Amino acid sequence: MITSIELVARSEAAGGALPLLTLDEFFVGNHAQDSLAPNRWEVHRPADERPELAEIHRRLRVLQEAPDVAWIRVQPHDDLVCGDGVLAEAVAVCTSATTREIERRVDHESLCADGVIEGLVYRVDRFTDLPDNPEGHRIVSLVWD
Repeated sequence: MITSIELVARSEAAGGALPLLTLDEFFVGNHAQDSLAPNRWEVHRPADERPELAEIHRRLRVLQEAPDVAWIRVQPHDDLVCGDGVLAEAVAVCTSATTREIERRVDHESLCADGVIEGLVYRVDRFTDLPDNPEGHRIVSLVWD
């Protein structure tokens, strides 16, 4: 899991752009359930409904292995950090599949996610470490806000 110090350093090195994080950078070793969609956590308390982070990580790893998915990255939240951890509010998926197909594959409702939208949650120039988009693919975001 990336630390808040590492995330801030990467952001500063990129002129303030937020680094997109690999699944492992965000999820491995992360036990702070409210690190994903923190503003949603406070308002809707999905703790009783949403699966553990490990299960969300597992589903996203399975999705990442699909032939129509080029890559998946976690989009950090504007506020960046929570103690030593990092906050995130959405997951970017580079895919040729439809938004409905991605929603179905991850079962977004059981994740207490709002669904999948076209593009990133912020303008593309607000991010760094954005992998290339293969031809025929686009970026969609699984969002919790």
